[in-house]
Amino acid sequence: MQHRSMAEICYREPTSEDIPDLVDLDQRSLGGLWSASTYGREIDSPNSCLRLLTIPNPAYHRVIALGCYWIILEEAHLTLLAVDPAYQRRGLGQWLLIQLLVDARQRGLHRATLEVRCSNQVAILLYQRLGFQVLGQRQRYYADGEDALILWHQSVQSPAFHALLEQRAARAKDRLDQQGWQLREPERPIPDP
Repeated sequence: MQHRSMAEICYREPTSEDIPDLVDLDQRSLGGLWSASTYGREIDSPNSCLRLLTIPNPAYHRVIALGCYWIILEEAHLTLLAVDPAYQRRGLGQWLLIQLLVDARQRGLHRATLEVRCSNQVAILLYQRLGFQVLGQRQRYYADGEDALILWHQSVQSPAFHALLEQRAARAKDRLDQQGWQLREPERPIPDP
């Protein structure tokens, strides 16, 4: 499915009405990682930051990407980053990841971590470009037996990371603008260090 020129994308928090669309996207892009009840718990949890990208339509709001992190002490544990297969490789995942990291900075979190499949070189490169480093490996972490790399970013509050987020956010937005996407961005600046 291709987007129309100047299609609008909204970045927002989900509601319980979005759960069927979240489960559908999860099935198509993650193979059914989380259930409807899991998404319901994430929406209701004060320790979960679940965000999505939608293409608004008068009849429906199509969810094209979702991302989530858990707040664990002073750490953002990134648990999900999924983009509809029809919209992958356009920069939407990068833009959404940046927004999640901006949110973590605003909440005063100091570190970020995640697990990623060893075979997912595209995702690994994306995380490394944002300063994440491989600090370990979990054996047979995924249901199919594949190992996961453990990535960390130790200085989410640093001025250097703030500058990197600003730079990457501008590049991601430019890339989306060139493709005809009109972002309805969150109404908050990236906070100064």
